[in-house]
Amino acid sequence: MSASPQPRSPSHAVIEIALPGPGDTAALAGVVAGVAGRGDVIGLSGDLGAGKTTFARAFIYARDEAAGASVHEEVPSPTFTLVQIYPCGDVPVWHFDLFRIARPGDAIELGIDEAFSTAISLIEWPERLGSLCPRDRLDIRLEMVDGGAARKARLTGHGSWAARLGRLDLHG
Repeated sequence: MSASPQPRSPSHAVIEIALPGPGDTAALAGVVAGVAGRGDVIGLSGDLGAGKTTFARAFIYARDEAAGASVHEEVPSPTFTLVQIYPCGDVPVWHFDLFRIARPGDAIELGIDEAFSTAISLIEWPERLGSLCPRDRLDIRLEMVDGGAARKARLTGHGSWAARLGRLDLHG
């Protein structure tokens, strides 16, 4: 995992990270999981197969392990259920897959407003939220490179994440 900072504005910060091997996406998820807390929203975007669910799964396992527990259940993509909730210690993780919602308001029916205030929200396809997407969030765009053999991540921190992004240890 190697990071390169991009120019910063007062409202957001951007870092691009090369993820040359399969374990690098999980390592990035572990770093982000280590600093995320109640009320954080992390949007995961990218084409089908780019690694959004892989990132979410590794994030959930890292949070659970840090809480001293072990997820014994499978962490599937919530493509058909639209949302899965994982206890992960004292701060639950809500994993949303919004690919199938028809309009942003449909996310309200899933309890997304509750998740925003009481949990960590991992949201695949966050662009489907439109104006409901919080301004204070971390966007992670995953892209396949080298014919799909590797990935690249573009992290964009908005609001409080702009400053926090620069403090992530992405060289481990």
